[in-house]
Amino acid sequence: MTLLLLVISLAIILAGCEGFTNGIEWFGKKHGLGEGAVGSILAAVGTALPETLIPLIALVFASAENSKDIGVGAILGAPFMLSTLAMFVTGAALVIFSRTNGRDISPRVNHKIISRDLGFFLIFYLAAVIAGLIHVRPLHWVLVGFLLIGYGIYVYVTLRTEGDLDGHTRPLYLASSHPPNFPRLRWILLQVAISLGAIIAGAHFFIQAVSELSSYLGLPALVISMLISPIATELPEKFNSVLWIRARKDTLALGNITGALVFQSTFPVSIGLLLTKWELDTVSLVSAGIALGSGSLLYLWMRFKGTLSWWMLLLCGAWYSAFVIYALATNL
Repeated sequence: MTLLLLVISLAIILAGCEGFTNGIEWFGKKHGLGEGAVGSILAAVGTALPETLIPLIALVFASAENSKDIGVGAILGAPFMLSTLAMFVTGAALVIFSRTNGRDISPRVNHKIISRDLGFFLIFYLAAVIAGLIHVRPLHWVLVGFLLIGYGIYVYVTLRTEGDLDGHTRPLYLASSHPPNFPRLRWILLQVAISLGAIIAGAHFFIQAVSELSSYLGLPALVISMLISPIATELPEKFNSVLWIRARKDTLALGNITGALVFQSTFPVSIGLLLTKWELDTVSLVSAGIALGSGSLLYLWMRFKGTLSWWMLLLCGAWYSAFVIYALATNL
């Protein structure tokens, strides 16, 4: 039954992501938005809802003894997964679709959008990690203001400077009877809302199934939360990016991940700063260091080369594997 629940939840998430990417593209076209706004803000924030809800529920509503560890693990796990496993999945999609549907293996991205996202992420997340080493509560409260204001500045800059949202978009699924170029806004919003509901519900059932399987490993709650929960909650970003890679919309694909990195390093971190002591242990610091290292490498490569390579994205999988080996070796 657990394996069946895994398969069903994955199918629900996939269907939700397909409807969400289709609806969010039409919303962007309807309002004249560009790649940065659609990929790095709308898609990133929308699909970040599941992993944002987990630490909030764990820290505010859960009464279990290890709920604090689960919440902090989910907060730190999201940037770690996005900067490693999500990038690897995107690189793998490039390799697979270059062989199956004839697309170029090298991603064609607006490097200004992606490098800007990574730059904001590195600043925000590094500040959060430093706060985890300096246990001064007033400093934590000041940092919350810095992160939230900083995200507002990021949104403002992204909306002002970005590329055009071009390329073919499939007709809106809920309004196939309308001409493809003129779906009504209410149908777009309804499809996005239904798709988000499916993503959140699918992630919930996936987490439930994975938690049952992971209990046999006997790992600490922090490690399980850091390794297991983000895999489920980051599935929307991964699947959205794969769908956009297939459609040759590489900036949307990578912007969905890098935009989520900026969001995850601000709002969920602010929740942790306000509701916990935010004292990061060795495992937490290692995962944060890997996220910063992977993000820094991608950022520097884009700044000097002006683009990304498929093998650079695949290399991010090595960062993830290294942490898994470290976590298992130190906790089993």
